[in-house]
Amino acid sequence: MPQKDKITVALAQLKPIWLNREKTIAKVVHYTNQAAEKKADLVVFGEAFVPGYPFWLERTGGAAFNNDIQKTIHAHYLDQAVRITEGDLDAVCAICKKGRIATILGTIELAKDRGNHSVYCSLVYIDKNGIIANVHRKLMPTYEERLSWAMGDGHGLRTQQLGAFTVGALNCWENWMPLARAALYAQGENLHVAIWPGAYRNTEDLTRFIAKESRSYVISVSGLLHADDISPEIPYYDLIADNSEGFLANGGSCLAAPDGSWIIEPVVEKEALLLAEIDHAVVRAERQNFDPSGHYSRPDVLQLSLNRKRQSVLDITG
Repeated sequence: MPQKDKITVALAQLKPIWLNREKTIAKVVHYTNQAAEKKADLVVFGEAFVPGYPFWLERTGGAAFNNDIQKTIHAHYLDQAVRITEGDLDAVCAICKKGRIATILGTIELAKDRGNHSVYCSLVYIDKNGIIANVHRKLMPTYEERLSWAMGDGHGLRTQQLGAFTVGALNCWENWMPLARAALYAQGENLHVAIWPGAYRNTEDLTRFIAKESRSYVISVSGLLHADDISPEIPYYDLIADNSEGFLANGGSCLAAPDGSWIIEPVVEKEALLLAEIDHAVVRAERQNFDPSGHYSRPDVLQLSLNRKRQSVLDITG
């Protein structure tokens, strides 16, 4: 059957219930259902949305070695992390199946296949059948994130089919990595999704640049967090709150067309469910003069090697 050229996408710029997995997942389910009721084909949430970004690190001396404060908060983070193999995302899968909507969700994943004591910044793709089709672990945590998150691998550098579109996605500053982008372009990506913890400074330029470079639609979805949203139930609440003010993450969610023009300009400092219809025919038109992995590539001169094996310290045979 021919795939439909036009689909509707929803950008869910929201505040997590910070460092509370169950309450944040309930919010994901609520807004996924809202997007489905508005006939969206895809809804996207920010990076590390469940249970939240490790904003405490730069506010509590996160680099202090063997520090009781950091150990206690980190242990709480692991307690609230997403255990995909244990069914923590079952409610999200169920609403995707019921609403016939795909979801891209940023999580902090407690990875059972890596010993079950380290967390990864994992981007999860759930399809319209409610199936977890892909889990991409962030290749390289950025700056202070390395004090909390382990490094991922290439296993999740995959694309998914949604209508006529081929969807790929990256976490935050992975979107600055030319080879990571090229790996998705080469798999036919024409709807690129970039998820962020929330910063207008990141999305205002890069979203339009990737659109122009790839001749694809580009969605950037950011989270939000204000100092007033920090819960007293979090370990060392007073210390974190005393060193926080205003917006810790100010949003910046937006959508660019394949020619780099804005469809949705960056939205800051407010929660919103933003919807737009996109048309694959526009992609085909823009690829007429530049196709980065097609007629404008030179594989006889330049090639990229991608290792998609899920990495582990244990290889059991027999």
